Amino acid sequence: MNTITWIFTGVLAVVFTISGVLKSTMSRARLIATGQTGIAPFPMPLVRLVAVCELLAVAGLFAPWLTDTARVLTPLAATGLVIVMIGAATSHSSLREPRSTAANTIFLALAAFVAAARFASLT
Repeated sequence: MNTITWIFTGVLAVVFTISGVLKSTMSRARLIATGQTGIAPFPMPLVRLVAVCELLAVAGLFAPWLTDTARVLTPLAATGLVIVMIGAATSHSSLREPRSTAANTIFLALAAFVAAARFASLT
């Protein structure tokens, strides 16, 4: 179970590092052109805030667990990603993008698994 949790954590880290860096550095037009169409309904300051939250969550997925300091932050970071993915799936669904909605739902499930596994390991 621990190995699967670390694999899912790694997948989430890669995806959200890429997403966070792109959202924090690219223009709206470039983001939409590269497939991040879910940002279309939102103002850019909110998109940038989400990008920062994604990058902080990546650090939160690893640092507390690896350093054995404030380990509760790891499942909280994963829970934060669940919330981000609920918003992303809702946005893509409203734009009638079933493939993107499905992808967001998969990442939501991975983040929920990591959150549950890490919360369970705290006790």
